[in-house]
Amino acid sequence: MAKCSITRADFLARAEPLKVLINDIPMTAETKEFSTGSFGWFLNAKTTIVVDGKPLSVQIGANFTVVGSKEAGREPA
Repeated sequence: MAKCSITRADFLARAEPLKVLINDIPMTAETKEFSTGSFGWFLNAKTTIVVDGKPLSVQIGANFTVVGSKEAGREPA
């Protein structure tokens, strides 16, 4: 398992929102502490994607979890 190279406190204080492009549509994933104890970014949005000329409404849910962050502990190092 990879060790996380940032403390939880430093991540939450310094991490910026993550810019994401989905189907050429700019979106922003916000920093988050997950209920599992890990931390990273979270994106929840709705958009329309056209398939065969038909607009489809889609829900987007994405987690970007920092590898090893669950073991980084809840208290600052």
